[in-house]
Amino acid sequence: MQEYQAYRDQCSPSPATRIDLRELLVEAGLRSTTAILLAGFAYVAIRQWLADPTRFTLLLLVLAHCLTLGLSLFVRVPKKRDWNPVTVICSLGASYYFLAIQLAPGNHLVPEIFGAGLQAAGLAWQIYAKLTLRFSFGILPANRGIVSHGAYRFVRHPIYLGYVIADVGFLLTNFGLQNLLVCAGLYLLQYVRIYREEKLLSDDPEYRRYREKVRYRVLPGLY
Repeated sequence: MQEYQAYRDQCSPSPATRIDLRELLVEAGLRSTTAILLAGFAYVAIRQWLADPTRFTLLLLVLAHCLTLGLSLFVRVPKKRDWNPVTVICSLGASYYFLAIQLAPGNHLVPEIFGAGLQAAGLAWQIYAKLTLRFSFGILPANRGIVSHGAYRFVRHPIYLGYVIADVGFLLTNFGLQNLLVCAGLYLLQYVRIYREEKLLSDDPEYRRYREKVRYRVLPGLY
């Protein structure tokens, strides 16, 4: 009987293994959902662009989200992430907010070319920051290793800075109440997301030293 019990204990998955399996299943579901939603959004946005090919901001919007979420489909799974329900809700809301954007033409507060220029600048900065990180980014806050070079010499969350620049460019050329509310809600979620990410990273002494060197989170001189 004791030998059977020992054999059964040896064959049964440990609690850690069961937790890892659940996380892998959640990860697979999250990535599959991301791919489906992104494909549907890109299809609708490109149809809107085909109706008016002068709306370069629509193409750049699709490119931005393909860069952000498309790359997240291939990043490595980190060892430690923040699974707090508030963090998960804010992270998913801030990642999939594009589903609430009004793609139909809005009011032009600035010329299309100016808004597209801001989007391109924001995209370029995002690419620079993500090249610095390589494959160490994702939807949920996690400790994927502390990076302090490249774009991370200027602010602690440079990718978010790129998001801000690109989103402002799109909003100024596609202005409307719905898009304004979407952007306001987005950056409320991003604020919580950054707070939770910093709380998780603050357990790492290397990050605390980095935080002392780089004072601002996203906007130099402001935040």
